[in-house]
Amino acid sequence: MKSILFVDDEVPVLNGLRTRLQGLGDRWDMHFVDSGTRAVEELERKHFDVVVTDMRMPGMDGAQLLQIVSERWPDAIRIVLSGYAELQQVVRLAPFAHQYFGKPSQAGQLENLIGRCLNLHELLQRPALRAVVGRIRNLPAMPQIYAQLQGLLSSDATSVRAISKLIAQDAAIAAKVLQLVNSAFFRLSRRITNIEQAVNHLGFAAIRNLVLSAEVFSRWSGNDKARVNIDKLQAHVQLIAAGARSLEPPGQAADDALLAGLLHDIGYWILAQECTAELRGSVEIATARRIPLHEAETEVIGASHAQIGAYLLGLWGLPYTVIEAVAYHHTPQIVPPTEFDALAALAVAHTLVRKDDTEIFDAPLTPDPPVNAAYLAAVQAPFDWAEANRRVAASLKSNGM
Repeated sequence: MKSILFVDDEVPVLNGLRTRLQGLGDRWDMHFVDSGTRAVEELERKHFDVVVTDMRMPGMDGAQLLQIVSERWPDAIRIVLSGYAELQQVVRLAPFAHQYFGKPSQAGQLENLIGRCLNLHELLQRPALRAVVGRIRNLPAMPQIYAQLQGLLSSDATSVRAISKLIAQDAAIAAKVLQLVNSAFFRLSRRITNIEQAVNHLGFAAIRNLVLSAEVFSRWSGNDKARVNIDKLQAHVQLIAAGARSLEPPGQAADDALLAGLLHDIGYWILAQECTAELRGSVEIATARRIPLHEAETEVIGASHAQIGAYLLGLWGLPYTVIEAVAYHHTPQIVPPTEFDALAALAVAHTLVRKDDTEIFDAPLTPDPPVNAAYLAAVQAPFDWAEANRRVAASLKSNGM
């Protein structure tokens, strides 16, 4: 049974939650405390899968509590509740909260959020791996992109399009911006996966505060030990993203496919920083046994970069279509085919771009078995294999390949 800890200094709010959630008592072991201090005492006494806390509390507030949880119990999923959305508060929470949820909420919304978070355990079944991801407060941004973005944000002549184009060139910054804009603090009527729409909605002030926060982004430091060529990796995801987007009609589907392409290898941002020896060992095994790298990662680490990246994006509240595409882009055939979606677009682009990870890891790696025309038919694509080739080739040409 999963354990949930609820923290709020207002006893009537806690009692309301207790009454509202009592029907879930057969699925969740729920505990309710009225302060950050008591929450820490409960955490020292018992393991919790999820911590849900109010933000504004006397003494230890929600941000301070979640910072402690991230340090001492990093495998716990961290959700903050708040009826306020001050920009400074949101940025302060960015390194510690996985999800932000607005108060008051409609019946069923909080329950669904917690349920979706707990379902992510299916991606990473080892608590130790969940702790690795849970410890992450910031992701490394590419130095040149980060510097250019700082320059653009300090200019009075910049534009939403220019900022968005630059953000789309860095998976870490793009993922964090999408996490922020899709948080319940902003009470959007629908999920946003288009980066330009996200920048326009947040505004330059929010982007500037996010980008300039040393707590949110760090310098890329793991590539030397893990021997990951970050420039080659970023170029790879850009090409895959362009190819995936070319396979969908303009609109939400194309935005989802593009974002899935940009973020499909974000697990390597995590592994290169947190599991450098294990990642390098996976590369050596994949090379020696001539198996795809994601299979070697599963043997050595317990999960592939795809699953680890999808788990992080799920914690951050990105749309399920993107999470699914990231999680299964190496093994799309195991997902029951229903329609041509972001996963299918990503899988086809991954095959047709014809780029493997050899240059990224400086090793002769074995590529995945390609998808083909039969896969296109199974997912009911609205075009044939020749048209898929034509679209992806056109996208590569427009990107200088």
